Amino acid sequence: MNPQGIAVAYFTILRKEVVRILRIWSQTLLPPVITMGLYYVIFGTFIGSQIADMQGVSYIQFIVPGLVMMSVITNAYANVVSTFFGAKFMHNLEELLVSPTPNWVVIAGFVSGGVVRGLLVGVLVLLTSLFFTKLTIFSFPIIVAAVVLTSILFSLGGLLNGMFAKNFDGVQIVPIFVLTPLTYLGGVFYSIDLLPPLWQGVSLFNPILYMVNAFRYGFLGVSDVNIIWSFSIILAFIVVFAGCILYFFKRGMGLKK
Repeated sequence: MNPQGIAVAYFTILRKEVVRILRIWSQTLLPPVITMGLYYVIFGTFIGSQIADMQGVSYIQFIVPGLVMMSVITNAYANVVSTFFGAKFMHNLEELLVSPTPNWVVIAGFVSGGVVRGLLVGVLVLLTSLFFTKLTIFSFPIIVAAVVLTSILFSLGGLLNGMFAKNFDGVQIVPIFVLTPLTYLGGVFYSIDLLPPLWQGVSLFNPILYMVNAFRYGFLGVSDVNIIWSFSIILAFIVVFAGCILYFFKRGMGLKK
């Protein structure tokens, strides 16, 4: 397949994903904005006003990057797992697989759709936070790198889940029993410096901790973990997930319902 054909195939898949996201915006974009708005009100305004400053900033300023990253993670993941499993369930995926489109292009198309939704939701949630607090930016490149790489990672994770889910209940197992606990325990609402030494050590095994702190560092210039380690871990997971998906595609694993 020549470069022009690859470009056409990729942008066709991406366009389909973006059109779907925008067509049902009341399901894909509005709910996370409302949910995070409630978090801002409850945790930022009501509870946060009773909490002392966290790492030199007000509590609501501290949790905003974490809440934005939480919305990015959940929406990037949810977009790909639902669309990929839907394509497999409706047998639309078979049309792509029998075409001359390379596997990596198919993967990139679905993952890019998840990245688009994750970034759109992240921007909307970030704009919503302006009604509750002022934002500072310590390093814009770090903010962009953290949110884009995290969106890619969890889009790949959603694709893996969609490949091996046997039914629509299987699509929800990982988000409910794995993703949600890791996210809430990933330093969104607190600094791990507040935890006892044992639980600080346990928290370091949570990969979402590194993503939240990398994003927070871009805004506030503070982090519970080394930023180089944060990006190294994100990139390592991306390489592992992408390698596994390419291998499974090549072997035809998880591509049929």
